[in-house]
Amino acid sequence: MPLSAASDLGSNQQTSQSAAADASCMFRCIGCDATAPTAAQDFRCAHCGNLLEITSPAWTSSAVQADILKSTWRARRSSNEALDLSGVWRYRELLPNPALAQHVVTLREGNTPLYELPRCARLTGVPRLFAKHQGLNPTGSFKDTGMTVAATFARQAGCNWVACASTGNTSASMAAYAARAGMRSLVLVPEGKISWSKLSQALDYGALTCQLRTDFDGCLQLLQQLVKRAPVYQLNSINPFRLEGQKTQAIELLEQLDWQPPDHIIVPGGNLGNSSAIGKALLEMLEIGLISSLPKLSVIQAEGANALVRTVRETDGKRLIKVQPETRATAIRIGNPASWEKAVKVIRATGGTCEEVSEFEIAQAKAEIGAEGIGCEPASAVTLAGLKKFVRQGFVQREERVVLILTGNLLKDPDFTMEFHKGELPSEELNTLQSASLAKLRHPPIVLDATLDAVVGTLEQAEKI
Repeated sequence: MPLSAASDLGSNQQTSQSAAADASCMFRCIGCDATAPTAAQDFRCAHCGNLLEITSPAWTSSAVQADILKSTWRARRSSNEALDLSGVWRYRELLPNPALAQHVVTLREGNTPLYELPRCARLTGVPRLFAKHQGLNPTGSFKDTGMTVAATFARQAGCNWVACASTGNTSASMAAYAARAGMRSLVLVPEGKISWSKLSQALDYGALTCQLRTDFDGCLQLLQQLVKRAPVYQLNSINPFRLEGQKTQAIELLEQLDWQPPDHIIVPGGNLGNSSAIGKALLEMLEIGLISSLPKLSVIQAEGANALVRTVRETDGKRLIKVQPETRATAIRIGNPASWEKAVKVIRATGGTCEEVSEFEIAQAKAEIGAEGIGCEPASAVTLAGLKKFVRQGFVQREERVVLILTGNLLKDPDFTMEFHKGELPSEELNTLQSASLAKLRHPPIVLDATLDAVVGTLEQAEKI
């Protein structure tokens, strides 16, 4: 029995479960372009087995007027209606919509700030440098913008159980939205390879949490088997409803820039769903006429989890090169990214590229973003580290306008932050110049006697630095 956007259908069906978008939308295969009104629970094409995306004739220049959309969205910013308070559903004309507004599951996600980065601008030599901080979503990561849409369609379909494999952020987001919707959630995470801060969120939101003796890719593979056997609905980014919601971070970004596109948007690369979603949004906005030119979309990975970089360099993007991932940036510790083909397509369509950065470069960039007073989790910092490389390579010109997508909150991985400031990270061997550059960024806590003289003396010493 299919899950329909038009009616509630009761609890999940087992191996025959499928999903449907609203009446105006279709699922389209990214490989063979086959379309269908419904999708199987694994969200794979029935003809060639590739991933699906959601498309609609309503998202074309012949169906909508850009100026009307802009004014409508602007007006909603002063509305107190539940859908308008969401920085995702405010842009619902470019989303699949549930049959009833009551089905929408929202925590007022989106509405994230766009910051100028004056310190980092001086460091990189790029004066017009900004950060779109998705870590200020309700559960602390960009995942919420996609989860609100995917959870909405799961709720509309009457699902009892939703599930995900996760490096941490997806599990926190899914568990929160499931709790909000009255659904139960199953989380599969790799044992010992996830920040306790992220795991604690899923636990507090009531998820059934399984720590598996494998890595993220093993968790995701098991989930793909599970959805064909048990009554659970998967909410990983393989689910195209997730990516539809994540499109809105790009729409909101362009609105914040008064619809003047930046020259570059730089995104961290893990499972590659987010870069795919942002690229899809940019292409749709260009088609509709919301923007007049395309920013270059580029993806940065950790050297130890560089599947996309190797895929592009070694096979020209035609065959995935899987890797055994290893990086302290746990949110992107993924070696077999599910959305690699989608990412390759949007990178090429926008004229972007991909790059890798070292653990030293990640730790340094994270501290430099922290010095701006906003902070981020380690995976987000690859964007600044990658920008430095792009400037040295000449791919980014100093006069261009650049936006970094910060995907997670500083509080997502406090262990990394504490270890860095205590001098325990990065663990790789550093040369003298690297060690000196990090020393300037470290601010370890100082243990003192509880006396005024001790505090004043420490303050005076700090004044000399």
